[in-house]
Amino acid sequence: MKNRREFLKSAATGAVLVGAGSKLGLADALQKHAASAQSRVVVARDAGLHEASGTQPDEKRVLALLDKAMAAYTGREKPLEAWQQIIPRGKIIGIKVNGLGGRGISTHAVLINAISERLQQAGVPAGNIVVWDRNARDLIACGMTINTDRNRVRCYGSDIAGFEDQAVACGSALLRLSQILTRDCGMVISVPILKDHGSAGLTFTMKNMYGVVDHPNLLHGNHCNPGVADLNALPTVRDKVCFTIGDALSSVYDRGPGFNPEYMWYPNALIIGQDRVAVDSIALQMLDRKRVQEGLPTLRADGREPAYIATAANAAHRLGTNDPRHIHLMEV
Repeated sequence: MKNRREFLKSAATGAVLVGAGSKLGLADALQKHAASAQSRVVVARDAGLHEASGTQPDEKRVLALLDKAMAAYTGREKPLEAWQQIIPRGKIIGIKVNGLGGRGISTHAVLINAISERLQQAGVPAGNIVVWDRNARDLIACGMTINTDRNRVRCYGSDIAGFEDQAVACGSALLRLSQILTRDCGMVISVPILKDHGSAGLTFTMKNMYGVVDHPNLLHGNHCNPGVADLNALPTVRDKVCFTIGDALSSVYDRGPGFNPEYMWYPNALIIGQDRVAVDSIALQMLDRKRVQEGLPTLRADGREPAYIATAANAAHRLGTNDPRHIHLMEV
């Protein structure tokens, strides 16, 4: 039987990782190796994270779960070494959360704080970390406090930073991107929360990008397809948003995306990876599995299949893979 060190070493084989000293960006590396390497997705779980339904997850256990997920993904046992495989040097790191669902079904503050803590320990100055979303209301729903002090971890929305004056074409829509994305951040980590969505079927890492534009409502037609794929294919989004630490600590498996206590679910998991399409594909499998367990139809059978995932993988978008044969799922 392999010991932990041997397991982590073998797990790292073939990984598409770019350390702080690399000349390539994460997005460039992912494209370069997409044809020859599997897209890695890690699902890390801690069944005891919520001692009881409705309680907040334990801070220390969330940090330990994050460390476990990053170790499995990078093959590095030490947390700081794991982070140094992911983050570039000298860049402002954005943490794009999702608080649109309101209190009870927004990215957990304990996870946001754990990511911020590890980033600082890995060498990112506090003032070079920006926690952000569309506006103050959504950030407060996550349990965060608005702060623009450059000596501390900052937390503010596009209602403060503003949007670019020049709109960009996103399919048939013209949208303005948040200046937090275009100007403030050199790299963005997507930290969505796993939810059912009444129209799109699933909202996770790719749909989390609806919070970076001024009029996301323009992208909701046809169950958000191809809106989600078109938005993620914009060069600034594709290139800068290059890692996901998905919050599946708690979730809503039906009647989402808002808080609905009747359909709350506690997967007690993190879903992480570089390939946004592969991450969403695994999240969809988890959500469908839960729905079936609860006697509900799959999203496809319910007429709400998130077809934007396949669109994002097609030849026109090339954002990643949704082919299970090309996804290396690690469950730890």
